[in-house]
Amino acid sequence: MKLKYKSIILITLLTAAGLSSCDTDFLDVTPPTEIPSEEAWKEGPLAEGFVTGIYAGLQQGGFSEQMLASLTDEAVFTHTGRNINTVNEGSLSPSNLGWVDATYGWGQMYTYIRASNLAITNLQTATFTDETLKARLKGEAYFLRAYYYQQLVRYYGAVPIIKKVYALNEDYTVPRNTWDECVQLIVSDLDSAALLLDGKTLVKGRASKLAAQALKSRVLLYAASDLHDVPTMKAKSTVLAAFPNPEFLGYVSGDRKARWTAAQAAAKVVLDGNNGAYKMNLTAPATANEGRLNYISIAMAGASADKTLDPSAASEILFGRYFTPSLGEGARQTGLNNGPNGYHNWAGNTPIGTLVDDYELMDGTQFKWTNPANAAAPYKNRDPRFYATVMYDGADWKPRPSDAKDPANQIQTGAYDLLDDKGALINRKGLDTRSSSIEDWNGSRTGYYMRKFIDPNPALYDNTDRQNIPWPFIRSTEVVFNYIEASIELGQDAEALAWLNKIRFRAGMPALKVTGAALKEAYRHERRIEMAYEEQRYHDARRWMIAKETLGRPLEYINVLGKFKAGKSMKEPYHYDTDVYTYTYTPVVEKSHENRTWVDKMYFRPFSRDEINRNSKLAQNPGYDK
Repeated sequence: MKLKYKSIILITLLTAAGLSSCDTDFLDVTPPTEIPSEEAWKEGPLAEGFVTGIYAGLQQGGFSEQMLASLTDEAVFTHTGRNINTVNEGSLSPSNLGWVDATYGWGQMYTYIRASNLAITNLQTATFTDETLKARLKGEAYFLRAYYYQQLVRYYGAVPIIKKVYALNEDYTVPRNTWDECVQLIVSDLDSAALLLDGKTLVKGRASKLAAQALKSRVLLYAASDLHDVPTMKAKSTVLAAFPNPEFLGYVSGDRKARWTAAQAAAKVVLDGNNGAYKMNLTAPATANEGRLNYISIAMAGASADKTLDPSAASEILFGRYFTPSLGEGARQTGLNNGPNGYHNWAGNTPIGTLVDDYELMDGTQFKWTNPANAAAPYKNRDPRFYATVMYDGADWKPRPSDAKDPANQIQTGAYDLLDDKGALINRKGLDTRSSSIEDWNGSRTGYYMRKFIDPNPALYDNTDRQNIPWPFIRSTEVVFNYIEASIELGQDAEALAWLNKIRFRAGMPALKVTGAALKEAYRHERRIEMAYEEQRYHDARRWMIAKETLGRPLEYINVLGKFKAGKSMKEPYHYDTDVYTYTYTPVVEKSHENRTWVDKMYFRPFSRDEINRNSKLAQNPGYDK
């Protein structure tokens, strides 16, 4: 384990990191450049500056250029040379970790755990007199330590628990604690945080009582899941069954029903205490347009200038990462990173066909390519959340930049018949393809683009795009899903179904009427759709142990071809028109960019070879010892 120690706290660096990771309301003081560590705990503003700095471990939230969605069956990363295929093709190893984001990297998490430990330790004896501030800062430090440990355990399994602040020249070799001990620590920290933050003024982007309770709900849900129940885990994976230390991966014994009961109770506490759940009180489905706008409003969290959206949807976020225009933060270019190349965007994390195909029709039935009506018009009458998540061929979008000839402002991912200026028949590839006249190297490989989390403000279309959409670490709907899942596992189908239909009604989808295994499957489907691109699927597919059937599937793209109908024609510029064109849609399995393969060692991330060499007591995860 790599630990760093200094007797001087670089307050300016810490607070600058904190300000770039959280809202600027956090801090009104600019302390001196360097403050001796013992001085930081004598003044409230300096102590607050230190704790603010611990938020820097949140980085850009989930808005990295390479998103976790591209390690799942939601998306593929368009560009090469980023080490994503190392993970998705199952070739990661202790000497080749593939892409690891700073939001869960081993060294990064322990850096901020150490900072949390410093704050918790020093706030016990801090001499400034504002007891309310002292309690709030303690609560935030406990929350952040719990959050960073939670990040570690859901990627790596059990890890060494470090609660002390090491002195120089101590022995830093530490063995892994058990899974049970890690969960107990995280839950204890979150209980402490909730108690200390109770009644404190809410500050956007900082920890709160409700955020601590919501994170506890997640941790206990994961702890109850298949991957962390050792008997179930062993029955589903021979690789994991052969591991000699299963206590690092889950519970080797105990009452699993009690774990589900604890998860349900933790979620219910949040549901009972949360007045901000957005439109979760509908008794019938919203209209299709309302459902679409509800979902976009949640994704924008009140941060868009689009007047058709509901700013009150910002209440859905229980803990988020907010961004500051003056700091030039990378997360503010999510539209640039992921939008269509025909808008001078980079098409980074594009949806794949397996996600698109999973959106139901408006009547609640399954979309099927084998259904001729579905295949002829695959983007008609789909779940309203589809239109708020995915850009597809013919979809309306923002005004094009001046160098693109497209007065219709529609996504073009196909190839279309056209007449040139001499009346000759040609076939032109769309502006948003990899054969475009505009930055073809940035075109989507899949035939789709990400729509969710991209501000629809028409002024933000090209590489000047800077948006202020917050990242939702935890939102109310996740906690509702947690409650539903635990209720299903406890056999309380009616309770689970009632809450599941609340989510569907908000989206404009009809009520479900299923029980038993069908309800469990419907719940998993609903969670996949509602939480797309929110860093849920990576963990859900693993903890349910369905990764081989989902994450391990080959990539599916779509080919779109527009041919003139008899007696019809169109000259440049092209626009989507079903009166002129017959469109055919052909799903294509593609393996050249990524040949996705699932191997069971990927249920947990490996520890790097360097880390194992530094810490001889750190036992490697299963499947990585060869």
